[in-house]
Amino acid sequence: MDETLEEFFHDFRQEMLADAEANSTYQLESFMESVSRELIETGFVEGYEHCHYRAPRGMRVDGYWFNDEGALDLFVTDFDCRRSLETLTQTEVGQIFKRLVNFFEASLDGTLEPDVTTPEYGLVRQIADRRAMIRQVNFYLTSERVLSDRFEAIPDGNFGTVRATYHIWDIARFQRQRSSRGHKEPLDINFVEMFGHGINCLPANLGSDTYQSFLIVIPATILAALYDRYSARLLEQNVRTFLQARAQVNKGIRATILNEPHMFFAYNNGITATAQHVETVNSATGLQIVRMTDLQIVNGGQTTASLFHTMRRDKADLSSIFVQMKLSVIDSEESEAIVPRISEYANTQNRVNAADFFSNHPFHVRMAEFSRRIWAPPRQGAPRETKWFYERARGQYLDAQAKQTAGEQKRFKAEYPKPQMFTKTDLAKFENVFDDHPRWVNLGSQKNFARYAARIGREWEKGSDGFNEFYFKRAIARAILFRTTEAMVSAQPWYNGGHRANIVAYTLSMAGEITARRGLTLPYLRIWNAQAVDDTLAEALSIISTEVNSNITAPPQGISDVSEWAKKEGCWTRLQAEADRIAALLPEEFWEGLPTPDDQQSDRREARKVQKVDNGIEIQKQIFQVPKAHWSHILKEGTIRKFLTPKESDILRIAEQIPLKIPTDKQSIILAGILDKARLEGIVLPD
Repeated sequence: MDETLEEFFHDFRQEMLADAEANSTYQLESFMESVSRELIETGFVEGYEHCHYRAPRGMRVDGYWFNDEGALDLFVTDFDCRRSLETLTQTEVGQIFKRLVNFFEASLDGTLEPDVTTPEYGLVRQIADRRAMIRQVNFYLTSERVLSDRFEAIPDGNFGTVRATYHIWDIARFQRQRSSRGHKEPLDINFVEMFGHGINCLPANLGSDTYQSFLIVIPATILAALYDRYSARLLEQNVRTFLQARAQVNKGIRATILNEPHMFFAYNNGITATAQHVETVNSATGLQIVRMTDLQIVNGGQTTASLFHTMRRDKADLSSIFVQMKLSVIDSEESEAIVPRISEYANTQNRVNAADFFSNHPFHVRMAEFSRRIWAPPRQGAPRETKWFYERARGQYLDAQAKQTAGEQKRFKAEYPKPQMFTKTDLAKFENVFDDHPRWVNLGSQKNFARYAARIGREWEKGSDGFNEFYFKRAIARAILFRTTEAMVSAQPWYNGGHRANIVAYTLSMAGEITARRGLTLPYLRIWNAQAVDDTLAEALSIISTEVNSNITAPPQGISDVSEWAKKEGCWTRLQAEADRIAALLPEEFWEGLPTPDDQQSDRREARKVQKVDNGIEIQKQIFQVPKAHWSHILKEGTIRKFLTPKESDILRIAEQIPLKIPTDKQSIILAGILDKARLEGIVLPD
């Protein structure tokens, strides 16, 4: 067997065992947490809710997730904490999937009735209650073994009107995903296999060898079918996926589809898309695209989703509707830098607060810079300081070690311990749960990040000085609180293996709520300095979590699933009404020594002041890197085209004399704005 795969298996196993011990969870739950995180980050699923159920009648389920568009993901795992890498056979795959299918069918027809106090009760009831709305069920098998080379793919099937798909993620597939250095497993769309023919196109990059581009008039039936099949993965790079609820249908688009389908092409702006690779053939009707690798809709997500939803909900006929598509073929190595720009420039009708709120947004760059520079104090008894590694782009933590020797990797992990690595979606979770948004956190990683991105984008536009070292240290303190609470909830005698994510989110939000009501705040700097939660705070969190568990696991009449209840605003509202009662249960020692917001004000002011200086230095450095010829060219063209103000012209004359004259911080900010203005005016700068 492949030695690299063997090594990956053992490393993966050790990571999983360490996580299980650190979080006081069962090994099976820890395994599913690890693999579901991979699936969420790669865009295959939106979220994951742990729900382990095994019945003597050949039924099993280990997790699930309902999305907003009638799809249900059901998970089953092949896991026995094996010490060596083994093979998963075709027969075993069939047997494992059969148990999951049995569970789904029994839930669908109402013959399965688990105890009302168990986590699986809510899932079973939801499947039965949503029977008419479920259009697709996706069965996921995750395994610690490697799939046999003789395995033959399981074809899609149906349960009445419900389409069923089967997906296997074995240890080899997880290894391939991780070794791709952060690049997701791309979509491979074969139009001939899916639709029986290719798509007519017109090359639009004539005279340029920089990249391929095409103009396409795509049938709405094909676009809706692609969305039906790939959903979130198809829109993964589209910033609108983050900033809007995908299930919402644009009323204007819907009206056109239903009432004036023949005018859709005239009324709609069309879509902008990218792909890594396309295959074309010459046909009797002209050039056709027959295959695309990693099609991504970066603008027009609402158009695509609205076509699908109007077809499904209103039974609309899309056969006479066509959509214009601008397709750019971007190499995978350049996609991280170029795709966000395409998305930003294509979305000009709605100046998104963070149109490029991808990994290269200045906020993420700054957070990553803090994480590489700021040493965290050693924990009590620890021999040395460490750092927290912020992974602004997926796979960076592993990528940083890719070319290191064994000794260098050991030093790297000592400086950046694996438990101290956190991602963009982790950060969004840590922050939103403490900023009075617990419901958002329960919507799943991607939707929670969507709301965090929008919120931080607005704040960044107002001023970036607040995102400073104090902000970073507070974020790490919140991470410590979050992960400590996860482990504590798992160890509680009342914890029955379900809804931990919901309980943790509301426990921490309640901790913030009750302290704020007394004019206090949680001791973030104390947690940062200790890199741990003290016993008094841990006891308080234990009490709060017990009360939260009792509250949220008893949803109102008519709601059977706790996870669905946790996503509703009413859940938080009802819990807030209990805040004073819960506060009275906490020990007096908890309140002693808690800081007020004013106590931390001096630290905030100092951090903001330092950040302001750093910002000025950074933007001056960027301005100094611009060739003087560029400033002269912009001044000349701007004067001719009359888009510069007198003040901007004067500052450009200063920039022409760098380094004899040095622009101030404020002038440098204006110069950065002039560069953007010149780009929008279409000015081509000299080489």
